[in-house]
Amino acid sequence: MKKLAIIGRPNVGKSSLFNRLLKQRDAITSEMAGTTRDVKKRIAVVLDKEVEILDTGGLDEGCELFDKIKEKSLKAAHEADIILFMVDGKSLPEEEDKKLFYELEAMGKAIALVVNKIDNDKMHEKLWEYFEFGTDRIFGISVAHNRHVNALLTWVAAQLPDTDIIVPEAQPDEMDAFDAFVDGFEDEEEFDEDEFGEGEEDEEDENEEFVIDEPMREIDESVLNQMKVAIIGRVNVGKSSLLNALLKEDRSVVSSVAGTTIDPIDEVMEYEGKTITFIDTAGIRKRGKILGIEKYALMRTEEMLEAADIALLVLDASEPFKDLDEKIAGFIDKNRLACLIVLNKWDLAPREDYDKIIQEVRDRFKFLSYAPIITISALTKQRVHKIFEMLLKINDNYSQRIPTSRINEILAMAQRKHPIPSINGHTIRLYYGTQYDIRPPRIALVMNKPQGLHFSYRRYLTNQFRELFDFEGTPVLFKAKSKNGNRRPQPHKKRALW
Repeated sequence: MKKLAIIGRPNVGKSSLFNRLLKQRDAITSEMAGTTRDVKKRIAVVLDKEVEILDTGGLDEGCELFDKIKEKSLKAAHEADIILFMVDGKSLPEEEDKKLFYELEAMGKAIALVVNKIDNDKMHEKLWEYFEFGTDRIFGISVAHNRHVNALLTWVAAQLPDTDIIVPEAQPDEMDAFDAFVDGFEDEEEFDEDEFGEGEEDEEDENEEFVIDEPMREIDESVLNQMKVAIIGRVNVGKSSLLNALLKEDRSVVSSVAGTTIDPIDEVMEYEGKTITFIDTAGIRKRGKILGIEKYALMRTEEMLEAADIALLVLDASEPFKDLDEKIAGFIDKNRLACLIVLNKWDLAPREDYDKIIQEVRDRFKFLSYAPIITISALTKQRVHKIFEMLLKINDNYSQRIPTSRINEILAMAQRKHPIPSINGHTIRLYYGTQYDIRPPRIALVMNKPQGLHFSYRRYLTNQFRELFDFEGTPVLFKAKSKNGNRRPQPHKKRALW
């Protein structure tokens, strides 16, 4: 598949064109120069032809961060087969733009000069000034108003080989629906003692038989071989460095500037027959310190977590943990993700405090007690390779299926050891259980009074299952249902963003 790189100086509309080609708002756009910092890659269909589009950061200089962004952008241009060099049509042609265009043209690739922000016919007259670039492949467009974009698409399609691809069904344009999120996660029923007044015991037919069916939804086996792994953490804890270490290449821009990553980027790789999609999310700050476009980055991070399977929670082991670390970890719990806790910068941590640091992690992140911990250094690559082995194991546990007969054996054993406490004279009966979904494992408990399942007993059942099955790295969810309810628990559906 051919690659198309959108190149140009900051704030000329590269990410806006990227979104227009994809027909959805994917890249974060703003009037602030330097919004795009990493190279964002997506597959698009241009006039029935498939192409991989590379959205690059602005070609600018002046500081360490912008120098690295420029280096990444030029590298993307070298990798591409087609180059769209964008300039701002509201300004006069600049010598720096000409110099960059000639350098790119010398690569011998198909290249077009795209003059953006030609918003009306009067401004179209200014297009003649850009013929001094010495090329006849000039397209005056307005991405914001969708003016004359079709002519550019026709030229791009002419550079692509004919393929027998199936054009995907038209998707709704998400340009005005950026903040639309899925409906959270599946709520657990909370115990409410007020619902149980003093009264006589409910009459139940002890001889009533219940049919144990298998409501497990059908899962495409290929899905089990795919992992969507989100790298999450505070700003400047080393998330981008970790991604680069995992990929063994400089994929993400890394600098000492806190909040370098703004627009989440993802990279797909194969490992032992599994397809792993890593996503480097924007670092999260305290709410009061989130400025400008960072609020969009936070929203995009939340969207990515909703679509993820496993989270790598990156913590800085070289300094004390912060309350913000716990709040960020709460996103993992909220989205019911599998998790691996990564203690980065271990080369800077005091070795003699290993047990103390591990214990502090367990004390602070009790709701992630199921998550294994690994100590690494993304900078020196120390133990980074072990993350892959742990991800494979966590994915197996996350996708684990338990036979209904085995579930009910464990439930019966657990109730013999500790019967479910009655509430105000009402006996709480658990008739049977069955697993109805995976990723994570979800088990339905059919009961006479679902609201009577106290959270402490739910935790007890979780511990019983963890003793008998390897659920390291994954949550195990119980859904209490009434035996008279006709609607069975619905499988959890993640939003497909990657």
